[in-house]
Amino acid sequence: MTLLHLDPVDLDHRRASHTAREIAHQPAIWQAVYAQLQAERPMLDAFLDPLLSLPDLRIVLTGAGSSAFIGQCLAPGLLRLLGQRPGIRVEAVATTDIVSSPEQCLQPEVPTLLVSFARSGNSPESLAAVELADRLVKRCHHLVVTCAAEGTLNRRLAGQAHAHVLLLPDETHDRAFAMTSSFSGMLLAAAWAFSLPLRPVAELAQAAAALAEREADRLHALVEQPFERVVYLGSNALLGLAREAALKLLELTDGKLVALADSPLGFRHGPKTILNDRTLVVILLSNDSYTRQYDLDLLRELRREGRARVLALRTAVPNGAEAPHADDVQLDLPATAPDLALAPVALVFAQCLALLASLQLGITPDNPSASGTVTRVVSGVTIHPLPPTHPSQQS
Repeated sequence: MTLLHLDPVDLDHRRASHTAREIAHQPAIWQAVYAQLQAERPMLDAFLDPLLSLPDLRIVLTGAGSSAFIGQCLAPGLLRLLGQRPGIRVEAVATTDIVSSPEQCLQPEVPTLLVSFARSGNSPESLAAVELADRLVKRCHHLVVTCAAEGTLNRRLAGQAHAHVLLLPDETHDRAFAMTSSFSGMLLAAAWAFSLPLRPVAELAQAAAALAEREADRLHALVEQPFERVVYLGSNALLGLAREAALKLLELTDGKLVALADSPLGFRHGPKTILNDRTLVVILLSNDSYTRQYDLDLLRELRREGRARVLALRTAVPNGAEAPHADDVQLDLPATAPDLALAPVALVFAQCLALLASLQLGITPDNPSASGTVTRVVSGVTIHPLPPTHPSQQS
């Protein structure tokens, strides 16, 4: 998969080659991840099946930053899959919340499966969240999805009886600053681990490659517009994706483009005031027929008002029920595909937009933070010891 007709020599000169390559190779990476999950299926089932049979199991999907948004993408589908079992709960809780407020996030008497997403496995909060869960929860198990064999999280939990580590192919371990293939690789790996309904991996890969190729001209034209603000909107699994898309744009433009995310219904409750003639809105249309009604209501409202440019990322219009629009971006997946299947394909569009916006602004995408305010693995975090008198320590 080539990317957006960009010159590899120019990308290397502008320190963008890692980011571009890691966006471009995602379709191939997804197929490698799927093959690995199939090979590891017996061991994975032996670990997960006894836990998923517990009637009062709590599944906590966790990570920091982009890794937290993976859990937010997965939680709706996982809850729908497992929610018919009385007592089972599924929650996305960031490691940053667990570490700062363990008594509000961990329940000592509730058997818990902590699912940790970590590109490097070296983030202070990821390590501290695992340690706190082991210390405070009486029956705690860990599923770790990570991209780095040398990462502390992998080395600490691999081989432990109460843990299973999904170590993804090294190609998912992004060398660039921004998480791209690591995000989509970990998202899909976890979805396949829990046997969530998606679409065949070859279909996802083909749809992503086709989207980047077909939309290259539109993406180049978009970044030449004087946009100062970009809003991503999505529901269900696509809300977590909207947050990741907004973060990618914010990171790769070094904060020079303001980006935010919300749900279509939530957007009217105050955030809509951000709209002006230099705002781009990207609505990720849900394939859930009920939810989609609300998405379409807002899409029509925003296009009718004309205060901002509005794109809609969507699958094929079912039975001609919705009139096509010039600013519709087609996802080559069926209208019956679950929202979680749309997520990695739509993400490629958002990643490409962020990369081109970064280049347009003269920023170096592989290391966009000129001031060093943010780093590839977060620094400057002090993990404070939990005092014996803290409420979470009391039994």
